[in-house]
Amino acid sequence: MTAVAFHFNAPDKMAYACRLLRKAVGNGSKVVVTAEAGALKQLDALLWTFSQLDFVPHALQSGDAGVVAASPVILSESVADAPHQQVLLNLGPQVPEGFERFERLIEVVSLDEGDRQLARSRWKHYADLGFTMTRHDLNLKGAN
Repeated sequence: MTAVAFHFNAPDKMAYACRLLRKAVGNGSKVVVTAEAGALKQLDALLWTFSQLDFVPHALQSGDAGVVAASPVILSESVADAPHQQVLLNLGPQVPEGFERFERLIEVVSLDEGDRQLARSRWKHYADLGFTMTRHDLNLKGAN
């Protein structure tokens, strides 16, 4: 069964996602990031610029097939044709269709009240399906 983790209170959702992806790739994980097109474009740009010392190899799912196959991080609006199914990072507002095929699902939730409300709905959805969630409160960890 997919392990579901919510990372709450991210002061900057995209910057946190960049750090999370850097850590995941450093640990050898393969990650699919799902979000709406605009957010994926923003994340793509940030992954090139968020650190002068680190590079997080990534590709848009719609890109060159060879590059996508070789990339540990795939940015995609849908997980239907994901080349790997280890970790799914959801930055979107909805439950990603097909999430249960992944070993792990990570939900990042910002401080925005609208984002928090949508996250509560996703939490309830996963709980109703019988998934056990882990909660990571970033305020308690000093991630501000």
